[in-house]
Amino acid sequence: MIEKLQGLSDRFEVLERMLSDPEIIADRSGYQKYTREHAELAPVVAAYRHYQEVREELEQTRALLNDPDPALKAMARDEIQRLEADAEDLAQNLQQMLIPKDPADEKNVILEVRAGTGGEEAALFAADLFRTYSRYAENKRWKVEVMTHHPTGGGGFKEIIAMITGHGAYRRLKFESGTHRVQRVPVTETQGRIHTSAVTVAVLPEAEDIEVQIDPKDLKVDVYRSTGPGGQSVNTTDSAVRITHLPTGLVVTCQDEKSQHKNKAKALKVLRARLLDQMVHEQAAQRSEARKLQVGTGDRSGRIRTYNFPQGRVTDHRIGLTLYKLDTVMEGALDEIIEPLIAFHQAEALQSGQGLDAADA
Repeated sequence: MIEKLQGLSDRFEVLERMLSDPEIIADRSGYQKYTREHAELAPVVAAYRHYQEVREELEQTRALLNDPDPALKAMARDEIQRLEADAEDLAQNLQQMLIPKDPADEKNVILEVRAGTGGEEAALFAADLFRTYSRYAENKRWKVEVMTHHPTGGGGFKEIIAMITGHGAYRRLKFESGTHRVQRVPVTETQGRIHTSAVTVAVLPEAEDIEVQIDPKDLKVDVYRSTGPGGQSVNTTDSAVRITHLPTGLVVTCQDEKSQHKNKAKALKVLRARLLDQMVHEQAAQRSEARKLQVGTGDRSGRIRTYNFPQGRVTDHRIGLTLYKLDTVMEGALDEIIEPLIAFHQAEALQSGQGLDAADA
């Protein structure tokens, strides 16, 4: 780990020299690239240099333990205790800084919520869960735009897909992908029996055109009249769009807009995100060892969380976290679950690495 940090420090010094080179400055794209790299390395290098200074001061202070003056020895012991604590804190901070960052962390997300087993009760919970995410996004001052939705007659959703736009949206929501189980008494249940239903959630980072290039020849585009439970919101023209990606068989539909062109643009955005997600999962499957850095298996068929309404309990099964504050969670207070998930992910990432011992020379 020390070798890695020293290598980053050496690279930082090289970049500083390059950024003062007139030829580099004249190359706008190259200069911007090296400036970004320099900015990314700056906090790590500053922390590493501070760590080196503390380590050097610690070694010098330890040498004072050989001094014949008892008062100086006592002072040295107190100072050594303080410096060792500082070195340990700095080492832990450096470990955190060296955790590989997910390049998608700062991206916007495509949120997909679908009713699973449980019929209308599952559809109702899909609507409840989507409202939870919407309230969470509102608390974070993120923008939520519904891309497409398929409501049921009872007020639920068979499926609802939305774009959530905001700084760090994917970083905080990515661990929500999976099967969410709900246990509660449905409003239609006359005997008071608890039913168990399921909803699946997918959180996909927004894909840019440069990341996923789609050949128009690979697309089959169908237009049709929008359908729904009735009312003025249902279009009376052939504006709904269904796009099939022939190589993968992925199908995306969008009918929320009255304009066929807007529906097609939204459908392509969702398709692009799904294709990127598929590519990432295929790469992850090829690097099975790297999957130790993920929370759980990432398998969306696996149950990740249970919402038990009679007990007011929510349990995340991946980290064994149970909270008896279901009402506040459903109102959008998700950070009490998301923060421990992020901490668990970071701990797994640190454990998989070599680590940086504060006692290392």
